[in-house]
Formats: sequence, C-alpha cells, structure tokens
Amino acid sequence: MAAKRKITADNDDIRLARLCAEFALDKKANNPLILDLSALNGPASYFLICSGESEPQLKAIAESIVSGLRDQHGIRAVATDGRNSSQWMVLDYGSLLVHIMHEEKRAFYNLEKLWRDAKIVTG
Repeated sequence: MAAKRKITADNDDIRLARLCAEFALDKKANNPLILDLSALNGPASYFLICSGESEPQLKAIAESIVSGLRDQHGIRAVATDGRNSSQWMVLDYGSLLVHIMHEEKRAFYNLEKLWRDAKIVTG
C-alpha cells in the first residue's frame, strides 16, 4: 500500500472512498465499485459498493474499513447499520456510504442499476 497521507472525512471525499476500497480489498472484497452521486442529490456524495461470499467475510471487510480508518486516520463512522447476518451492512461516513453486501443481496438489490445515472469512479 502507498504511503499513508493524513485525510479527514470532509477534506477529500473521493480519497476517502478509495481508501475504503483498499481496506475492503485487503479482505478480498469482490468487485468494489465507487459511484459519484454528487450531481444526483443522493443520500451521499459517493457510494462504495462491495460484496463478499460469506457472513464472516462481510464482517471482516467491515472491520477492516472501520478499524483502518479509525486507527490509521482518526476517522470514525457517523453511523453503522446492519449485521453480517443480515447480509447487508452500511457504514456511514457522511459524504460516503459504504455498502457491504453478500453477493446474492447485491445481485438482487442491484444498487448499480438503481443509481445508473451516477458516474463510476475509476483510477
């Protein structure tokens, strides 16, 4: 992983989303996708959507993001919702909502299609 740079939850939303994606990938999250909702008046400026194949993996992904941001950058979630047993967890970082979903839930709810007008963030 690249050298750590100090960020705060409100100084660079896209960097925060990318950092969360890195923490998710550390736990082998599937298909992380960052959507830019800033032009759509959505519930947040960005969504990070990622998935896992089991409840323990969902829990590991969420814990990696929460502890990584807290311990390495001093950033805490505004709120969290769901449990790994619900197969859909949401971490609220204000301008960023992180959706951690079981593969089947992700396919069923298809947030990517629901927010299809959002720009996909790459690179």
